[in-house]
Amino acid sequence: MHPAAVAAAAANIDWTEKRYLIVDDFVGIRQLLRETLRNLGAKHFDQAASGGEAMTMLSKTLYDVVLCDFNLGDGKNGQQVLEECRIRNLLTPSSVFLMVSAEKSVESVMGAAEQQPDAYIIKPITEGVLLTRLNRVWQKKQIFREIDQAFVEKDYLRAAKLCDDQIAVHKLHAIDLLRMKATLLLKAGEPEKARAVYEQVLDDRDYNWARTGLGKIRMNNGDHEAARQMFQGVIAENRFYIDAYDQLATAYQLMGKLEESCDVLEKAAKLSPNSVVRQRRLGLAALKLGNIPLAERAFRKCIAIGEYSVMKTVDAYFGLARICGQKNDAKEALQVLGMAQREFTGELVQLRAKITEGLVYHESGDYRRARKTGDELEEMLNEDPERPDTPTCMELATLLFAVGVKDAPVDLLCYVIRNNHDNMVLLDEVQEIFEKARMGEEGAELIKSARKEAADMMNKGVLLWKTGKLPEAVAWMRTAREALPNNMRILFNSAQILISHMQQHGYNRDLMDEANGVLMHVDHIAPGQQRFAQLIEQLALLMPRKDPPPIENFGFDEEGGEQG
Repeated sequence: MHPAAVAAAAANIDWTEKRYLIVDDFVGIRQLLRETLRNLGAKHFDQAASGGEAMTMLSKTLYDVVLCDFNLGDGKNGQQVLEECRIRNLLTPSSVFLMVSAEKSVESVMGAAEQQPDAYIIKPITEGVLLTRLNRVWQKKQIFREIDQAFVEKDYLRAAKLCDDQIAVHKLHAIDLLRMKATLLLKAGEPEKARAVYEQVLDDRDYNWARTGLGKIRMNNGDHEAARQMFQGVIAENRFYIDAYDQLATAYQLMGKLEESCDVLEKAAKLSPNSVVRQRRLGLAALKLGNIPLAERAFRKCIAIGEYSVMKTVDAYFGLARICGQKNDAKEALQVLGMAQREFTGELVQLRAKITEGLVYHESGDYRRARKTGDELEEMLNEDPERPDTPTCMELATLLFAVGVKDAPVDLLCYVIRNNHDNMVLLDEVQEIFEKARMGEEGAELIKSARKEAADMMNKGVLLWKTGKLPEAVAWMRTAREALPNNMRILFNSAQILISHMQQHGYNRDLMDEANGVLMHVDHIAPGQQRFAQLIEQLALLMPRKDPPPIENFGFDEEGGEQG
């Protein structure tokens, strides 16, 4: 028997019927990898010579193993292939993705590692190394298979329980399972249970990921200074631990220290420059601070590395256009806006392009054109009662104030406040916009009034529920959702009231679909909210079954009320 086959047999893994995709821009490497896999007894191969070709195949076939080179010539690189696979769910929880490269630079390895391939193999690859990695990764994948599936289904609490089941029988992988369990508990809105896991791990060994996890919990609890110290401690010990930089930047931002936040993002972007998300965040931070050279570099880099990435963002184009406007280069600004509208589609993109165009005119001193754009946008607002997302509303209000309009931007900002009435960081930003419009005192009163309006609307539904008027509570919360479609607490309470209705009056398919739709909307506009996992689990318990388990009732979230 060939040594490769002996190794596979020793690991009790049958590689024969698995499906393989080999991605490399050199035909000789593809043939070499194919022959190596043949020695395992593998029979089912596909090959791709580029990132684009690989994505076409991955969107049609579920592969067991993907061997993908990091550098693939023109188009998508291996990191971007993996990134898109993760986001589009083109890999099963048990699929193995091995990143292959001759690159040894920190930049390329850091970038690939951020996308979490199952292993990163440096060329030249020997048969023994490939088989060792495949066997090791495949065995680990089987341990995590059910956990990953529950994760994909967003059933985070069940996934956390499955971690405990696996820890009991797989002591060798206990640390990885505990890390996954803590992540799941955070996603499930159980920070205290996650804290206990991190502290359990740290009692055994000082892992950077566990200290960073504890820092995140402290930051979410409002203890920003303690979190900052923890993140800085991690970076002092391991200057390549990128997640700690991202979290430290967030901590500084929450503390109102925007310059420090921007400095940290700049350091992180130098260490790992190929993250579209980080370059976008750095550009926006620098733009807000008025650091034109840094913002311009970040936005141009973001556009360059995003060309073939699923994370490609229109924000970089709008940001660069703003920078060009502030440099009095309206011509390039308008060219960049034209590119944005060619590269991205949708009504929101067109609206944001128009807003950015007005800001460019205003910032470059063309006040006549800026006012004309503002008038057109005000007319659009009057014709369409539906409002865009929060950042777009705030940009639009900024422009309208700048060109001398008052009522329309006030209405927009009051809408933003009502939809985010307990988001203090955002409310401070709204107050800043009022200050710049020389409406500081009036703005503070408007914020106070709009917050009360949202709280009253939410509390009315909760009061109806508490007094046993469930049908009326369900109907009222529908009205509240229509008026404030992006208010997290109204959305969560609406879902909880729908669940409570079914708990008391039995399963109802229409109410089930409505509750699920509300929660999916929450997860779309603000992933990782604390109450999401508990409500998803309550919904799962309501599904018809022979012996329904007992159901716990979670308390409602109201102004001055209890939190379940």
